[in-house]
Amino acid sequence: MADHARAARMSKRIQEIVAVAIEREVKDRRLELVTITDTRVTGDLHDATVYYTVRGKEIGQEPDYAQAAEALHRARGQLRKIVGDQLSVRFTPTLSFELDTVPESSAHMEQLLARARARDEELAKLKENAQPAGEADPYKDSTKEES
Repeated sequence: MADHARAARMSKRIQEIVAVAIEREVKDRRLELVTITDTRVTGDLHDATVYYTVRGKEIGQEPDYAQAAEALHRARGQLRKIVGDQLSVRFTPTLSFELDTVPESSAHMEQLLARARARDEELAKLKENAQPAGEADPYKDSTKEES
């Protein structure tokens, strides 16, 4: 039976260990701009997927995803050793790394929301001076006025 609470605690701890190890122990310049965003551990606690993002060296510069993936692949064994030493469990989970696309998706959604807000403001301005096409009250009953 899978213990989801234990898997969640273990994934959080693995995330912290890997992030600190990349920052302080792994000596690879290609990992300087890598940020660990999330970690998921399978229910049997044998496999861990570590999600990461990569920043560009300068503002507006496209990050080098291929180099970051290669550096993480090469450091995988060292990182697993560090995780095993600090985690103190019977079986150290295997590590796999996946690029986290949530920030890009989030930025795209923010752009779409900004466009929708701008269009709503445009329609509100048009609505201010709008006049009805027909009478002011198209549902008034003319028979009641005559009585």
